[in-house]
Amino acid sequence: MAEPATEAAVNSEPAPSKPSVVVVHHLEDARSQRVLWLLEELNVPYEVKKYKRTPQRLAPKELFDVHPLGKSPVITVGALTLAESGAIVEYVIKKYGDGKAEVKESGWVDNLYFTHYAEGSVQPLLVRRLVFKLLPQRVPALVRPIIKNVMTKADSLMNAPDLKKHGDLIEAHLAKTNLWFAGGENPTSADYMMGFTLEILANRAPEFTGPKTMEYVKRMQARPAYQRVKLHAKLNHNHNL
Repeated sequence: MAEPATEAAVNSEPAPSKPSVVVVHHLEDARSQRVLWLLEELNVPYEVKKYKRTPQRLAPKELFDVHPLGKSPVITVGALTLAESGAIVEYVIKKYGDGKAEVKESGWVDNLYFTHYAEGSVQPLLVRRLVFKLLPQRVPALVRPIIKNVMTKADSLMNAPDLKKHGDLIEAHLAKTNLWFAGGENPTSADYMMGFTLEILANRAPEFTGPKTMEYVKRMQARPAYQRVKLHAKLNHNHNL
């Protein structure tokens, strides 16, 4: 007959490991709000590790220690390190979504398109407009008025026409869905990617930001989860740098 297990033998089994906390590595004035809003909406425990830019507005060495490109946002979950906002959003939804960011079949293509459209099409234009605005501030005062005039003309020729096209496209789509980008009752990956982009659009290109787009931004900003990001993470993104 086998002897009964002793108390020591019973207690020798390893305790179940705690799930890894999502760590969001945030570089000053980077685009981490998307990820944090998503984590708040899904009630996923997370920590924020902040990094200040160098005097040259570059990423510090400590962020390169996390990811070889020194980009932000980056998340670490246990041994996993993942960069790129779109990849992070899709990973978090798949791993922690539990149906909360589910897309209806009727909105699947719209969700796919706008999830990738945010960084692929609109954000580069908004960054270029910002560069054109900042460049005159980085040259000697003597030539600053000349460079400013050149950059203003370049913006009107290179940025404004495309920003108008994108502003019109976004406005027409939101007029059609009348709520979220995929047309459902809750935000999906398209919204987590587009929301921050539309905040930037409203700030840097208000002349191309329509009323439906502004309604969308205000609706997003009013959500309790988004408010918690502002309150707890204190990521006061300087849209104008």
